[in-house]
Amino acid sequence: MSVSISLFGLGYVGSVSAACFVHMGHRVIGVDVSPAKVEMLGSGRSPIIEASMSDLVSEGHAAGRLEATTDAAKAVMQSDLSFVCVGTPSLRSGKLDLSHIEKVAGEIGEALRGKKSHHVVVLRSTVLPGTTQSVLIPILEKTSGRRHGTDFTVCYNPEFMREGSAVADFLHPPYTILGAVDAQHLAPLKNLYKDVPSPVFETSIPVAEMVKYVSNVFHAVKVGFANEIGTLCKHLGVDSEAVTKIFTSDHKLNISPAYLSPGFAYGGSCLPKDLRAITHRAKELDLTLPLLEALTPSNAEHVNRAVDLVLRTNCRKIAMLGLSFKAGTDDLRESPQVQLIKRLLGEGCQVKVWDKDVSLGRLAGSNRQYIEDVIPHIGSLLSADLQEVVRYGEVVIVGTKSVEKSQLENCLGPKQIIIDLVNLDRTRRFGGGSNEGICW
Repeated sequence: MSVSISLFGLGYVGSVSAACFVHMGHRVIGVDVSPAKVEMLGSGRSPIIEASMSDLVSEGHAAGRLEATTDAAKAVMQSDLSFVCVGTPSLRSGKLDLSHIEKVAGEIGEALRGKKSHHVVVLRSTVLPGTTQSVLIPILEKTSGRRHGTDFTVCYNPEFMREGSAVADFLHPPYTILGAVDAQHLAPLKNLYKDVPSPVFETSIPVAEMVKYVSNVFHAVKVGFANEIGTLCKHLGVDSEAVTKIFTSDHKLNISPAYLSPGFAYGGSCLPKDLRAITHRAKELDLTLPLLEALTPSNAEHVNRAVDLVLRTNCRKIAMLGLSFKAGTDDLRESPQVQLIKRLLGEGCQVKVWDKDVSLGRLAGSNRQYIEDVIPHIGSLLSADLQEVVRYGEVVIVGTKSVEKSQLENCLGPKQIIIDLVNLDRTRRFGGGSNEGICW
């Protein structure tokens, strides 16, 4: 049975959710304050770089099931469910900025004031436990003049999508978590996800909010653990790849090998922000959590190691392959590759950058704002010509897994130094014996 959905926030989570819901046969109205994002989605083009998104958006638009608008009231009136997928960025203190959620909640509430039929509001944005019930619901009740549980209901439905594989993760998630004050409120969501092949957990809203943080913080723990163990192995003269292969073969006690291969620092729009939020909240509660508090310094130290490795070559012409925090996406927010470039420029290095997924002209919203704040002149360093960038560098830094060995073998010189930050598989490494990593 097809459902009409209004979806607020057309960033990574919102855009992918919209495209996938349409792919599942539902009708979606995307809502965003950015006219550029609305125009792109409304004309059948994906606002983000993500595998399969172009096809899904184009197909949904052609089928007449996907549209976009800046008019929140119109979207609410023409839908049965409203998904809130707006960003929750960090304030300078590390605390979450809930202003986008508060604004959207007010807009939805105002629309509900004039709507006679029952409406379901579903929060997907990452928020700390208690936020849905202490922030979202009160605003909806105040602005709508209606009561939660009677005139409208609110649920929390966290997402577990990884940039670069977000569509596949949406359609085949590890689990689907549905949180509500009353289990009966979940009936529309259970119907919406009935064909998604994953275990479904029906729980309270605070539990659903917390599971999202537990997942992301654990991913950061795994990345930091793998990088520090890899670094130690390298300095002990031990083969870190052999250690990793044996260690991750244990699926009985070690759960999953994901994120446990030594590589580069973590980044992106989720892990750093979520760690700051959870540790800031712990301080407000007068809790000391040494393990979690150590993750951000551990991650920063890994970037320091990369800077030191490059500077020890005594070379100043650097070719950087990869700018986004992860292959297959154009997300530059808190990318360790961006931080590395900024540091190298500060040390007097000359840098040229290639990333097949990054076009400054396409960047929008918080992604564009981040790069303008951190390294506004990055555009002068970017080149779409991979071979030109590689030939320029005395040192070639591999910061993405999207580069192919066959593309580089003919343009690498015998004296160039290859620094591999992402731990490419042995069969994909290039440059003969000159490859070196931070922690392998």
